[in-house]
Amino acid sequence: MTSLLPRRPWLVLFLLALTSLPPALAELPTASPTSVGLSAERLKRIRPVIQKEIDNQQMPGAVVMVLRKGAVVFSDDIGVKHDAIFRAYSMTKPMVSVLAMMMVEEGQLQLADPVAKFLPALAKQTVLANPFDNSTATVPAVRGTTVHDLLRHTSGLTYAEFTRSAAMKQAYIDAGLFSLEMGPKWITLTPEQQVEAFAKAPLQWQPGSTWEYSLSTDLLGRVLEAVGKKPLSVMLEERLIKPLGMKDTSFVVPASKAHRIAEPLAIDPLTHKPFPPMLDITKQQGNDSGGAGLATTADDYVRFCQMLLNGGTLDGKRYLSRTTVALMTSDHLGPKVATPLQPGELLMGVQGYTFGLGFMVRQSQGMASVPGSEGDYAWAGAGGTFFWIDPKEQLIGLLMAQTPGPQRQYYRRMVKQLVYQALE
Repeated sequence: MTSLLPRRPWLVLFLLALTSLPPALAELPTASPTSVGLSAERLKRIRPVIQKEIDNQQMPGAVVMVLRKGAVVFSDDIGVKHDAIFRAYSMTKPMVSVLAMMMVEEGQLQLADPVAKFLPALAKQTVLANPFDNSTATVPAVRGTTVHDLLRHTSGLTYAEFTRSAAMKQAYIDAGLFSLEMGPKWITLTPEQQVEAFAKAPLQWQPGSTWEYSLSTDLLGRVLEAVGKKPLSVMLEERLIKPLGMKDTSFVVPASKAHRIAEPLAIDPLTHKPFPPMLDITKQQGNDSGGAGLATTADDYVRFCQMLLNGGTLDGKRYLSRTTVALMTSDHLGPKVATPLQPGELLMGVQGYTFGLGFMVRQSQGMASVPGSEGDYAWAGAGGTFFWIDPKEQLIGLLMAQTPGPQRQYYRRMVKQLVYQALE
């Protein structure tokens, strides 16, 4: 019998092309709750609790997802469409932290490297002599801020909108990082202008001495750009977003998807005043904010979470080594780093958490007034988003909402409690 292939060269080319195509990204599997040790009946408690909040005009809606043992076992969208795009705000930080550790694994930088090695403008840092006496007096930094400090928020930086130091807030205003009228200005600056502004402002704390939630990850983004010679958005797209299949995650939401952006209530239910404007994610900002700039969906972000729970792999591709994930989710504060406000107190209004490299990490079963396991890790965003990963229970929880007011702490505790009470 005469072969058809020589008479149809196009078919040969087509078949060869098929063999060279990259493997399709697999959808995360689904499973029944009971098959992985969760009560389907108890998980049903989530919807009415959130619906009551919506009916009482306390929140506009939410997407909640629960994964266990690698499978989606609960996914519900209440008052909002499942494909809604949310401002991730500080849930950008874990992704930038992972990118940084990928570059550490490649030998491009080290945790112990001083930031000034990559950003020479920060070579001569100063520190407020007493951040709480309204004095502008400074002293030299005893050592330079390191990459490690940026990842664990011991850099001495702060947020002007959150700091308890009036002198520090004024220093950020003077440096051009903050405005009483506009609020955060650091996101409107070019990368070069932002580094110059950081160089002008003193630190609130001596590097390495104190955990202070801050603009550290924004400065880390500038370090990664100096090392990688590319904008942060490009590196994230090339190294994480596209390979992980996060198809709706970006710093700028295109016009074709703008109708899917989730919005908060117009009025803060606690203060009865309008919420301050949220970040306009349809426009390019002055820089790619490593601490607050990404927009994402529930389906996208759980892929990132599952990669971490898998020990750094997803769909057969390794992003981080198992040992690096373990390092990132360990205690990096210890007894020597002061914590005037603990990470858990900031995020959920509870004690019992330390901080790793981009995540807060639960220290023990007790102390925290929410359920969880020793070693579970989490972070959240100022707009109301929240995730946690529990390696011992092989569990991921995700809350996507736009609730920028103080109530977001309550909703994080609420969802975590509702998930854990369903474990068999």
